[in-house]
Amino acid sequence: MLLETLPNEILTHIFTTLPTLDAVLALAATSTHFYRLYHGSQRLAILAAVLDKEFGPLDAILQICTHNASQPAHHHRQVAFSDALVEQVLSIGRTAKHWEEVYPFKRWKTNYAARRLLTDAERHTLRRAIYRLWLFTRAFHNPNHSRNTRNNPTILTDRAALLHNWSTPDLAEMLDTHNILRDVVANNICPSNGKMRQKYSKRYPDSSLQQHNPHQPMFNMYVNHPPPPSASWCATGGPAWMNSSIITSAKYTHTRLQPSRWHDPGMEGWGDDINHYYVVEDMLKLDPQQLLFLRDRCTLKVQVEGFIKTRVEGGEGGWFANNGETFCETLWAVLKQRGVEVDAFKGAVEDGEMGVAVV
Repeated sequence: MLLETLPNEILTHIFTTLPTLDAVLALAATSTHFYRLYHGSQRLAILAAVLDKEFGPLDAILQICTHNASQPAHHHRQVAFSDALVEQVLSIGRTAKHWEEVYPFKRWKTNYAARRLLTDAERHTLRRAIYRLWLFTRAFHNPNHSRNTRNNPTILTDRAALLHNWSTPDLAEMLDTHNILRDVVANNICPSNGKMRQKYSKRYPDSSLQQHNPHQPMFNMYVNHPPPPSASWCATGGPAWMNSSIITSAKYTHTRLQPSRWHDPGMEGWGDDINHYYVVEDMLKLDPQQLLFLRDRCTLKVQVEGFIKTRVEGGEGGWFANNGETFCETLWAVLKQRGVEVDAFKGAVEDGEMGVAVV
């Protein structure tokens, strides 16, 4: 029996059971009959089912796509799936899929023997936690929430109301994921002065013997070095990171650890321990997609600074600077309201007893 001879209801069911969008498009391209069936009245239903399998939970993504300032973030929004949402769902979902590959390296960065790939259930859990953190960021890390309003009782209540939507194990999954984002920011995007010196010493173990080298880095553990102005702008007058070809070439010609006449790795650090802590707190207000872009495309400090100044509203000052993320302090408040011991909760997440990948 030819597959095309089956009733359309069965063929539509076959479409909805495929694991990925690429598989759906491949099946639709096999014949005129399948093409017409896919582009018929059930196309949105097929897309919703497949996108939920590949990038789901779909409902969590839709909460991000449909959030706006007209209603509280903790109100669940029922929306009809449409073509206008497909592109947004794909963008957010593909970002979460990238974090699935990052998570194992950060979760077991020191315990190599325990490192493994995530199961399908753990991948789904990680994506769900990413989407929930993303919603919190979109709702409360924006120009409407400056440093002066972070302790406003009304805003505190709104932030806590969003976290109250989820159970304590769900919050543990979010904290576990938040710790991964923090690690990426602190060690990959904005490393401290000490971390840069450690990385340089590991890459060039004999550098201490090369005092005659005119390009020897000038590391200073307690001073924030200003970026070289000549490296931050491209020939057209815009920031260098905006040109993808410049970012790509910089990745191979001027890495953070490669000293040269025009680049000093000692200037790539983001401050000592105290200053670095506040830098990380500020950067954690960025959403997972922005953090992934900085990790993969902005290899130099000046590129990260250019991103904040030009792509983040108020990045040069205003609400973003010296106004750290509010997820953790809101989480501690919610846990205390539930009678949960905060230190024990954090320890359980760090030890792998709670979170995305439970031991």
